[in-house]
This record gives sequence, C-alpha cells and structure tokens, in this order.
Amino acid sequence: MERNSNQANLIHIINGQSLRLLSEKAILWEEEKALILADLHLGKISHFRKNGIAVPIDAEMENFERFSMLLLNNEVEVVYILGDLFHSHHNNQWHLFKNLLGQFSHVVFHLIIGNHDILPVEEYRAENLILHNDEFIIKGFIFTHFPIDSSAHFNICGHIHPGVKMVGKGRQSLRFPCYYISEKQLILPAFGAFTGLHIMEVNENNSIYIVSENEVINLC
Repeated sequence: MERNSNQANLIHIINGQSLRLLSEKAILWEEEKALILADLHLGKISHFRKNGIAVPIDAEMENFERFSMLLLNNEVEVVYILGDLFHSHHNNQWHLFKNLLGQFSHVVFHLIIGNHDILPVEEYRAENLILHNDEFIIKGFIFTHFPIDSSAHFNICGHIHPGVKMVGKGRQSLRFPCYYISEKQLILPAFGAFTGLHIMEVNENNSIYIVSENEVINLC
C-alpha cells in the first residue's frame, strides 16, 4: 500500500487503484472517476432541532453544499454512498437531495443500505438510486456499511464515525474525524455534520489520517 500526500488530500494506492482521501471526508477513486462517502445522515440536524437541541440550521445546508462542490469540482461519473444516507424518517431533506440528484443526472448513484436507511425501497428507486442490501464488490474492493472481515477483498466501509482525541500539554483536548486504515480495511469518516465521533484505538497496526479544517494529516 503506497501513499502520497499534500495539504488538502492524500493518495493511497490499494489493489493498484488510486484512492484520494479528501479533506471533505470522502474518497475520490481516480481510475473509476468515482466518489465514495458514508454516513451523510441527512435530516439529523432537523431531527435535533425538532427535539429542542440547539444546532445551527445552516449546518444542514453545509452537507449539501459540500456534496455539490465535490461533484462540481471533480470529474465524477459514479457515487458510492456506504449507508446511512438519511438519519430517519421522511423529511424536507429528502426533497433537497432529490434536487441534487436532478442537478447531477449524468452521475450514477449507488447506495449500500445502512441501519438508518428506513425509507421505502420504492422511494430510493424512483430517484434512480441503485440499491445494494449488504455489499457491493468491484475490482478487489468490497463496499459495505458495517465493517466486515474479508480475506478475499479489501473492505471500504462506514458506520463507525471514526475519530481521534488529541490531548495538549495543558490537558486541553480536541477531537477530529479520521480515516482509519488497517491491512484489509478502510473506515471512512462520517460525511455529515453533527454526527458524533467514535474514538479509535491508535496502534502500530493501523494508519490514521485526521481531517482538520482543509487538511488531511497523517497521524500514524
């Protein structure tokens, strides 16, 4: 597994394929002109606000703007969403997402069903989303929502919302989303805002790349 880096992203060569880890918390698969992302949880911020939790309303639109800019600024022909596209039941964010699909009708969208993707299957298919119940295998990769052990394929997945906690000399701490990579697996950071973090173990057997502002930084 090879890697090259710059300030905004980092390229991993896995299975002979170039996977660019973006600071926007998504992967650009260069050979396939594909965008890979997980755990958008669209509608979660609206869900919080309806339940009296103070979350900036602009944060919801930031998810859509970041997604749109990735599609505009890169030559993307296919998108793989590795589960948890929406947070829960039907809400206004579904209509915003349908508008996004209409703006990029030349792009093929795949969705690997996650535990939060509970809308009727017909609604996804009506918008030409290609659905996969558990996994999608392509060129030595197995895309899933939940992390799995696979001896035959390299697993790219989501669900965990991986993050790391950095502690300073004054005991102040900061938490960052991260890409978490082991020998046969890459766990993506959650694409959506306000989705929470699961703090991962740092050890010599794994590579961690934190996302900070507009940078992807190799932690170990």
